[in-house]
Amino acid sequence: MSAAARGNDETVLAQTLDWLRQGRRVALLTVLGTYGASPRPPGALAAIRDDGMICGSVSGGCVEDDLRREIAEGGVFGDGRTAWVRSFGASVEERQRYRLPCGNSLRVAVETMPDPAQLEALLAAVRQRRCLWRRVDYQDGAAYLLNEGPADAFAEDETGFSMQHGPRWRLLIIGGAELGRYLAQIALTLDYAVTVCEPREEYAAGWELGGVALSAEMPDDLVLAFGCDERTAVVAVTHDPKLDDLALMEALRLPCHYVGALGSATTTMKRKARLAEHFGLTPAELDRLHGPVGLAIGSRTPAEIAISIAADLIASRSACHREGAHGEERSCRT
Repeated sequence: MSAAARGNDETVLAQTLDWLRQGRRVALLTVLGTYGASPRPPGALAAIRDDGMICGSVSGGCVEDDLRREIAEGGVFGDGRTAWVRSFGASVEERQRYRLPCGNSLRVAVETMPDPAQLEALLAAVRQRRCLWRRVDYQDGAAYLLNEGPADAFAEDETGFSMQHGPRWRLLIIGGAELGRYLAQIALTLDYAVTVCEPREEYAAGWELGGVALSAEMPDDLVLAFGCDERTAVVAVTHDPKLDDLALMEALRLPCHYVGALGSATTTMKRKARLAEHFGLTPAELDRLHGPVGLAIGSRTPAEIAISIAADLIASRSACHREGAHGEERSCRT
């Protein structure tokens, strides 16, 4: 199971910490396992405040109402347990009640006393683009932060569970015209932290897309300053080689998990020749370029092309996790 598939853990952890600092009681929920298809994989997080307010999701809505009501009534905070496991869908009646698909079930860990100091340390590591593992023991509810953990991002045994927390995946889009805007919007829904590089004033003017950082730096300068790592993707969509090539000549030398550029097969061939001749990129570096960018799904309009690029980003991100399942991900090494 990939950390990316879980969604934005950072948002849930930050909201939990904020509520705890306000003196509120908070239950931190973690999906432990599912049987059958599930909209939320093992390791997915949610937090529910003592008044029922929720951040995140553990089932895509199937069981949240029941948990919110139970937590708001105060029962989970008053029985003395700090960590326990709740199962849903064990019977046909429960699957019908919670609207779980036929044959499916869900197990969720509920922590009623998450440690604010520990969450603060965990968030600090994630924001510094480091990975940590959090281990929770069922017997006493104790939680620990560890620098190393299982090969998979999430693992459970009879005594507790361990989960890897790492930095958000980032997407740097070169170009803020129509295609760049569509791609930025889609990438936000995929839990990417999105930055758009647009030094052209005519396209940057009037930019109004919440949650997306806009930079007027030149592409090569921004790529170098971005701190690109294995959880970073760079996609050039200006269709202007004077801008796209500046980004690509730097990004292809860095450990980005994905580097792509808009253009036909002929344009891509000419671009590679240009990058080799004028900027000294090696054949191995040029082979990393996704071009024409996106999956071949017959896309024509800017919105369709943005979808094809987003689909290719998902495929690349999933491949990174499959490789990482056999050992620690390079981006998570300390």
